[in-house]
Order: sequence, then C-alpha cells, then structure tokens
Amino acid sequence: MKITILCVGGLKENYLKQAVSEYTKRITPYSTINIIEVAEERLRDGGAMAYEESVLIAEAGRLLGKINDKDFVIALDICGKQLSSSEFSEFISSKMTGGASSFVFVVGGSLGLHKSVLDRSNCGLSFSKMTFPHQLIRVNLLEQIYRAFRIMKGEPYHK
Repeated sequence: MKITILCVGGLKENYLKQAVSEYTKRITPYSTINIIEVAEERLRDGGAMAYEESVLIAEAGRLLGKINDKDFVIALDICGKQLSSSEFSEFISSKMTGGASSFVFVVGGSLGLHKSVLDRSNCGLSFSKMTFPHQLIRVNLLEQIYRAFRIMKGEPYHK
C-alpha cells in the first residue's frame, strides 16, 4: 500500500515538522508514505472573489498534476464525511480489500480546495465542522492514518 499526503504549502514551525516526522516514522512499518508539497499562492488582503478563485485554480493545477489516474483520492474538505477513528480504519481497510493500493489525501491551502480537485476526488473527509489551519490538519491526518493501521492490525492504541 502507498499513501501520499498532497498538500498546498509547507510547514514553517519546528513543532509541526517534528510531529509530521514522528507520525511518518510510525506509519512506515505499515505502508509507504510520501508527503508532497505544492506551492501556495500568495494572498492579498481583502481579495475579491475573482482573485480568490484564481488562487484556487492555480493551486488546483499543481495538485491535479501530482495525482495519477489509479490513485484513490480523499480530499480533506469541511463538507466531507465525518468518521470516527474506527470508521475511518474500516473505510481504508475496505478500500484496500476492494483493490485500492495507492491513496492520495489532499490538503488544501488557506482557501481550501477548488471544485476541480473535489470533483477528481473519490470522496471527501472532514475532521470537524470547525476550521483548522492546513498545516495543523496535516498532523491530525497523519495521526489518524497511524491510528487506523493500529486498529486494522488489532494493536493497542489509546482511545
């Protein structure tokens, strides 16, 4: 199994880099994992809707260029489905059993994801109705992927 975390923008804070490194290391015994960052468009203060749309389109082009036809794509989107950790583990397991071997989780930038990325996605996943910084959600996602593998394997993990 191969997992790619496809993100708009990079991490600047050391504490986030350390957390990403730790969870990536923990996931490695279960799956190949790769994190790909694409450039984030600079935002102007008080941007018009047309400007924000152009930012989303530019970021979408970069993201879609990294996705293969056979990838099972999960977009992190506030309108996506909310799952418990056990349900998420079961979902990933069922997709693997069904033949998916390459998963791409897409994390948008500060404006989210363009419709074209959501349309390409096989499904949407939401961690909450709340809004989180896209850098922090990367850590949350990695932790949940790690937890999902522990659940799949019947290995202990705190609840």
